[in-house]
Amino acid sequence: MTVKDKVVVITGASSGIGAATVQVLAQAGAKLVIGARRTERLAELAASFTDGQVLYQQTDVTDQQQVKALI
Repeated sequence: MTVKDKVVVITGASSGIGAATVQVLAQAGAKLVIGARRTERLAELAASFTDGQVLYQQTDVTDQQQVKALI
């Protein structure tokens, strides 16, 4: 299965496994929507990619409205 040009949503993306997953999937050509509570780290991660490949939004997954807004 390939992820090239697929849209992938990742929560917890500002560090650790989430950030590593963003790196791997972006390198494989996926388009990513990432969320986490730490906006600054999301912005830094998204800025390391070009052409809008990674979009980000501050998201607390314990808040259903924020999760809906991310999707």
